[in-house]
Amino acid sequence: MNFASDNNSGVCPEVIAAIAAEAESSDAAYGLDHQSARLEEAMAEVFERPVGVYPVPTGTAANALALAASNPVWGTVICHDLAHIAVDECSAPTVLGGGLTLTPLAADHGWLTPEAIDSHATNRRDNGVHTAAITGLSITQATEFGTVYSPAEIAALATTAHDRSMAVHMDGARFANAVAASGATPAELTWRAGVDLLSFGATKGGAMAAEAVIVFTDDLRDDLERLRKRSGHLLSKQRFASAQFNGWLADGTWLDHARHANACARRLADGLGAAGTEILHPVDTNMVFPVLSAAAHGALQAAGASYYVESPPPYDQGLRVRLVTSWSTTEAAVDSFVETVAGAA
Repeated sequence: MNFASDNNSGVCPEVIAAIAAEAESSDAAYGLDHQSARLEEAMAEVFERPVGVYPVPTGTAANALALAASNPVWGTVICHDLAHIAVDECSAPTVLGGGLTLTPLAADHGWLTPEAIDSHATNRRDNGVHTAAITGLSITQATEFGTVYSPAEIAALATTAHDRSMAVHMDGARFANAVAASGATPAELTWRAGVDLLSFGATKGGAMAAEAVIVFTDDLRDDLERLRKRSGHLLSKQRFASAQFNGWLADGTWLDHARHANACARRLADGLGAAGTEILHPVDTNMVFPVLSAAAHGALQAAGASYYVESPPPYDQGLRVRLVTSWSTTEAAVDSFVETVAGAA
């Protein structure tokens, strides 16, 4: 019953097979290989147009490089106050951005709104050159609470941002889950809605170490490519990162795995709800945020369950926890978790 993170899951068979097949061959280094060429074609098919594709080993690298390439060093990027770039990346966007700063805003269920951005930009204290200029917007899809922005919501945010000359970045560590849940196409959730750059994550979805910056705005490509090299994220054997993506994307595998993870989360939320457990946020993708009793927490710990506890002790008022399902989560694990909670009620 490991629901701590989809990072804790293993590597899916399709990715293992792709790596193993590529391991038997030799090819050019630094992205001049056939797997990377195939990946550009695959991403063009996914997004219904040619795009810039820059594989990197981590989501932190993807986010930091995307923000650094699309914002000046004297700028600031608006994001959600619990966005990964703000609380989980050890100032990487600031370091790679040469002093770029972040402006976190609170928002319900992870969703930023155009009104919140306009309000902040209009009402903040602005002392001209003494104040960091607002130059970017970063949204997370799916959000830190597992919720999903619709294409219309993204378009409204992007219009607000572009009207203020802000670049729009999307942190898509769980983009596959968002696509699977939304019913919209990858194109509709990104460039057609006004997104300039996407951090496209495969690692949480079943890869070993495969993330990519997808660039939709062509004039950002050169900066991104040079920053990737300068920061040490241009892989000499990039073909193995590209092979992971190619195996993961082939035949819609990435969406099949995401649908499975999402369905397990829905099963988990429905079961917990039937047992009388409060669920704090809408369950759109593969994340569930219940409030567990101290008794349920104790029973789950005794049973060996893993998950993140977000409430500080003492736990007499219940614990806010985060549960994350993955491509490899089983219905048996979900049902065992629910049964343990129900038995402790």
